[in-house]
Amino acid sequence: MSTIRIGLLTLSAMTAFAANSLLCRLALAEGRIDPASFTLVRVASGACLLCALALWRHSPRQLGGDWVSALALLSYAAGFSFAYVSLTAATGALLLFGAVQATMIGYGVWAGERLTLGQVAGLLIAGTGLLVLLLPGAQAPSPGGACLMLASGVAWGTYSLRGRGLGDPTLASAGHFLRATPLAALLCLPVGLAQLKADTTGLSLAIASGALASGAGYAIWYAVLPHLRAISAASVQLSVPVLTAAGAVVFLAEPITMRLLMAAAALLGGLALFLTARSAAH
Repeated sequence: MSTIRIGLLTLSAMTAFAANSLLCRLALAEGRIDPASFTLVRVASGACLLCALALWRHSPRQLGGDWVSALALLSYAAGFSFAYVSLTAATGALLLFGAVQATMIGYGVWAGERLTLGQVAGLLIAGTGLLVLLLPGAQAPSPGGACLMLASGVAWGTYSLRGRGLGDPTLASAGHFLRATPLAALLCLPVGLAQLKADTTGLSLAIASGALASGAGYAIWYAVLPHLRAISAASVQLSVPVLTAAGAVVFLAEPITMRLLMAAAALLGGLALFLTARSAAH
């Protein structure tokens, strides 16, 4: 695969991941769909596209995945949807990304990875950025929404960790999305039929989030991932909150506050330092 093609595919995948936040926020902020319905449609449409890709390339009997990972996937998707009722797209993406990285780094430490001084410094800077974002004040995010998005990030980090070594990622993802679909339907029951709502635009945004930003985005990312060094794969994901913030300004007319800029600079800069120090240590 040529360098140019790798770069274009990587950019496409990161753009798709950023689009998830924009599509979800656009649908929920204007009340076009409720969060439980958005979750169900997103997961189901992602399952349809991933299963179609998997069946096109493999036998139907080869679909992978397991129910624990499917539950982690649903926890991520549900927390993501309910959080974006009250969070801006940029703030939500930054919280999600920070929680995902913290989960995966925490697992590495628990598994015995020793941190260098540079890695510790990077984590302290990143933690300061997260603290700046969450401190009470006029520009602070909704506490409930922030907690939901942090929990969503932990769930996605767990899902990612469980996905290591599962063989063909498209087959595994298809199996996970397929299993998560009936679980997402059950999620709608506690909400109550009277509170479920969706118009054509809301459904279209949810389908785009599931089939394009999630299903197609994951397929592209997993296709290009073997061609990236580990440090490159981790570093390039730092672009997702930045792309989300840029898209939020252009498409959602969201303001970028000084608090958000300071938090993003510290969080993303700290994580970049951590990744660079890890690469140097190995």
